[in-house]
Amino acid sequence: MPNVYINNIAKFLPNEPVSNDEMELILGMVNGKPSRSRRIVLRQNGIQNRYYVIDKDGEIKYNNAEITANAVKNLENGNFSIKDIEVLSCGTSLPDQLLPSHASMVHGKLENRTLEVISPSGVCCAGMHSMKYAYLSVRSGESNNAVSTGSEVISTLLRADKFAKELNCTNHLEENPILAFEKDFLRWMLSDGAGAMLLENKPNEKGISLQIEWIDTISYANELDACMYAGSEKNENGTLKGWKEFDPEIWLEHSIFAVKQDVRLLDKYVINRCITPLADSLNKRNIDSFKDVDYFLPHLSSMFFKQRLYDEMKDQGIEIPEEKWFTNLTKVGNVGSASIYIILDELYHSGNLKKGEKILVMVPESGRFSYAFMYLTVV
Repeated sequence: MPNVYINNIAKFLPNEPVSNDEMELILGMVNGKPSRSRRIVLRQNGIQNRYYVIDKDGEIKYNNAEITANAVKNLENGNFSIKDIEVLSCGTSLPDQLLPSHASMVHGKLENRTLEVISPSGVCCAGMHSMKYAYLSVRSGESNNAVSTGSEVISTLLRADKFAKELNCTNHLEENPILAFEKDFLRWMLSDGAGAMLLENKPNEKGISLQIEWIDTISYANELDACMYAGSEKNENGTLKGWKEFDPEIWLEHSIFAVKQDVRLLDKYVINRCITPLADSLNKRNIDSFKDVDYFLPHLSSMFFKQRLYDEMKDQGIEIPEEKWFTNLTKVGNVGSASIYIILDELYHSGNLKKGEKILVMVPESGRFSYAFMYLTVV
């Protein structure tokens, strides 16, 4: 079977960066009152800038399919055109519509040629599931190339008029920062953007490529309840009641379509459940994480989790020195399934990568606790 190489990475971040002080001007104040938790949440997550499809005049300039198509177009260079794409695999948490699929809508925006499309769903791992399908397509010889994407447009759901009924700020954020993740935190955590990768069965003739050694994904849904969800309401027994089971008037009264998070589950499981499958992936391939990994790229939803992740990994025998960690969360925000694409885009185009270096990628997802890992070699 042919090896698979990431031969280009691109991103599309809409409009101008939005600073912490500008967020509430764009998203609005719930019931006309400033958020009580905004500054606390921002201090904990460490994010300084993010991007929204909503501009500073309040106009929505792009939808999800458009920013994804723009990221794909940014892959074009002298060696590759969007007309060359054989497989288009597009992952996202929240597409613009229930039907048709997200990849079909992106394909429509590209207007390139007839091709195979697939739309993996999920939350943060949707972009990695998209990449794994593209990888397997090229690896199996079914295609010579594939483009995978991860993208998010969440800001339109974070506006004050959409979030008012779900907002429930706590009075004890200072004592326990995890409580800042209850309701209001999502308005100050999530942002918009898209990333795309070109996967081919031969490396670039000039410049670097990233050879994909392996991609592993795993779900703990057999053991754990849903943690992050939308289009549903959580029952007392932990199950979800979907939007189709509610009368239409309840959709608005209970903000059924708002994105919610069970922070108790998040705090308890999101870090410790990711270490065992990571250790399994490394051990079964005889990878010594102390010596072999040159760059560790974790998708962090918040800098609040960085030290906890480091400590948990160290406790379980996977200590990767902090100088090998690479993230741009503070500069671009938490872009969900697009985050790992945007992180890899910055590293790939940094000019710092050298032949033979190893890159370990980790993407946790709190939807119902899924995790994805990828191992790359610079060639």
